[in-house]
Amino acid sequence: MNLAATLRTHPHARWIGLALIAVSLIALPFVLAMAGTAWVRITNLAILFVLLSLGLNIVVGFAGLLDLGYIAFYGVGAYVYALLASPHFGLHLPWWMILPIGAAVACLFGVMLGAPTLKLRGDYLAIVTLGFGEIIRIFLNNLSEPFNLTNGPKGIATIDSIKVMGLDFANTTKLGDLAISGTIKYYYFLLAVLVVVIVVNLRLQDSRIGRAWEAIREDEMAARAMGINTTRMKLLAFAMGASFGGVAGGMFSAIQGFISPESFILTESVMVLAMVVLGGMGNIWGVILGAVLLSFVPEILRYTVTPLQQWMFGRSIVDPEVIRMLLFGLAMVVMMLVRPAGLLPSAVRKRELAREPE
Repeated sequence: MNLAATLRTHPHARWIGLALIAVSLIALPFVLAMAGTAWVRITNLAILFVLLSLGLNIVVGFAGLLDLGYIAFYGVGAYVYALLASPHFGLHLPWWMILPIGAAVACLFGVMLGAPTLKLRGDYLAIVTLGFGEIIRIFLNNLSEPFNLTNGPKGIATIDSIKVMGLDFANTTKLGDLAISGTIKYYYFLLAVLVVVIVVNLRLQDSRIGRAWEAIREDEMAARAMGINTTRMKLLAFAMGASFGGVAGGMFSAIQGFISPESFILTESVMVLAMVVLGGMGNIWGVILGAVLLSFVPEILRYTVTPLQQWMFGRSIVDPEVIRMLLFGLAMVVMMLVRPAGLLPSAVRKRELAREPE
């Protein structure tokens, strides 16, 4: 206990902690690779879900606008990257040019969603955003005729990988006796993007814009009376959240090398929203925790449910996918009963839920 207290009061404790976290994150993919490349891929997908959750947290957590169609922006960013970096149109633009374009196009779609829904809140807004997400998915699935824009349900294949200074992230790189696979290289690239997105989110949260979003979430009428342009702030929330989704979608295309409309279904939107709610709406670190847990725990269950059943009953009784989602749903119900504000709620949300009803 004394050692812990000494470490906390050390003048450089914060920097020591950050250094330890940085070293752990740098070593993580090599440790996971010992258990199999699949776990590094799962980690990469978890980082993508963290990016999506941070984007949705701007809309849901900061501004208080319920969005059930957020995965549509992920799809828009993914298809922008695929169309501009594949043989589909014969274009092979560099990734550093496509990712900002994808973010801008997704941002435009966010404004298109936000503009007609400015007067809606709660369930009505949720229904409209849900419909928007389904419309985008249906368009992606059917825009193969009369002009083949998305290649329909067949999807787009042979998408270019990310290349940095001649280093192709799709291939394995040898550094002496150390082999760095493409999956590990993508991990570091995603981690760098995640750090930038976290810094942007922290700056937004502490800015005048972040406080305006919080005021709108608490009481929109009072915010308008205080001189906040609620129309512009809501549109900005949709636009900013959508742009993060577009960036994540572009990186998903580059990593996978193939995309199809089936990757952007309603279930994915619900999953991202669950990550935000589970971690704690409005708290950046809580959202990251929720995204990591809901990315890894289901995969751990996928690999452990069958061996556990074999050990207990001598055979597999329930399909791993079924019991995995059953436990996931049960965990969400328990969480909402025990900690409705999430695992790491923001101070404001915690006060709201602890307030006695009048």
